[in-house]
Amino acid sequence: MNKFRLNLLPILTVVTIIFALWYAFAVVLNKNWADDKAKRGGYELTFTELVADTWTQKKPRLPTPNQVGVEIWNSTGIAAAKKWNRSEGDPFLERIAAVFGDKRSLIRHAWLTLSATMLGFLFGTGLGIFLAIGIVYNKAMNNSVMPWVITSQTIPILALAPMLILLLNAGGITGIVPKAFIAAYLSFFPVVVGMVKGLRSPDAMQMDLIQTWSASKSQTFWRLRLPSSVPFLFPSLKVGVAASLVGAIVAELTLSQDGGLGARILQANYYGATMQIWSALIVAATLAACLVALTGLVGRKVNKRMGFVA
Repeated sequence: MNKFRLNLLPILTVVTIIFALWYAFAVVLNKNWADDKAKRGGYELTFTELVADTWTQKKPRLPTPNQVGVEIWNSTGIAAAKKWNRSEGDPFLERIAAVFGDKRSLIRHAWLTLSATMLGFLFGTGLGIFLAIGIVYNKAMNNSVMPWVITSQTIPILALAPMLILLLNAGGITGIVPKAFIAAYLSFFPVVVGMVKGLRSPDAMQMDLIQTWSASKSQTFWRLRLPSSVPFLFPSLKVGVAASLVGAIVAELTLSQDGGLGARILQANYYGATMQIWSALIVAATLAACLVALTGLVGRKVNKRMGFVA
C-alpha cells in the first residue's frame, strides 16, 4: 500500500499542476471576449468577474476541464441514459445496440477508433516481428530493409494517409481495413527496433554456450534469442499501441464519413465547437493511457512468469 501511494503521489502532483495551468490559460485565452463584451455593455470587470466569465463561456477558445467533463458526460452518460429510458422493456442487447448506434455518442466513436487501433496494432506487431527476425538472421535484409524501415517514418503521415487510403479504396478495400493499415504503418516501427535489439541481446558467452550444445538456428531462436527479446518487446508494444491509435485517428480525418474520434474532431473543428474537440481529445488520450497500461500489465506478468525482473 505504501509503495502504491509513493507511485501515485508524483502522478497526482503532475495532474494538479496541469489542471492549474489549464484553468490559468483559460482565463488568458478567453479574456479578450470577456473584455469586449464588458466594453460593449459599458462596464468593467473585476478580477473575480473576469475569471467567472472566462470559465463559463459557451464557445470559449479554451474550455475549462469542468466544461470538457460536462461535454463528455452529455455525449456519453446522459445520451446513453436517454436511450435506455426510451428502450425500457427491450432486451439488454438491444439497449446496448441503441447506445452504440447513436452517431453523436462518444462511446460509438471511441469504439470505432478502438477497433481500427487494435486491428492495426495486430497487423503492425506481426509485421514488425517478422521483419525483425529477417533483419537479424539475414544480412541482405539488414542492409536493405532496415534503412527503408527508418526512412518510412520520416514521411509525414498526414500527407501519406490520404494517398494510401485512396489507393486501397481503388483496389476495393474499404471499411475498417484502410484505417487499420494506417495504424499498422505507425505501430510496426517501434516493434521492429525493439525486437531487433532484443534478438541481438544475447552476449557472446551465451551464444558460445548454446553452440557448444550443438543447437541449431531454430533451437537458438526459440531457446535463447526469442526469450531474451521479451523484455525489449513489451516496451516497444507500449509505444506501438499508442502510435496505432494516432494512426487510426489520422485515417479517420480522411474517412470522416465512417465515424470515429478523428471524424468527431474534424466535424467539431468545422463548426467551431471547441468543447467537442477537447472532449474527443480527452477520450482519445484516456483510451491511449488504458491501452498502454494494459500492455504494460501484460508485459509485467509475462516477464515475471519468465523470470525476468518486472
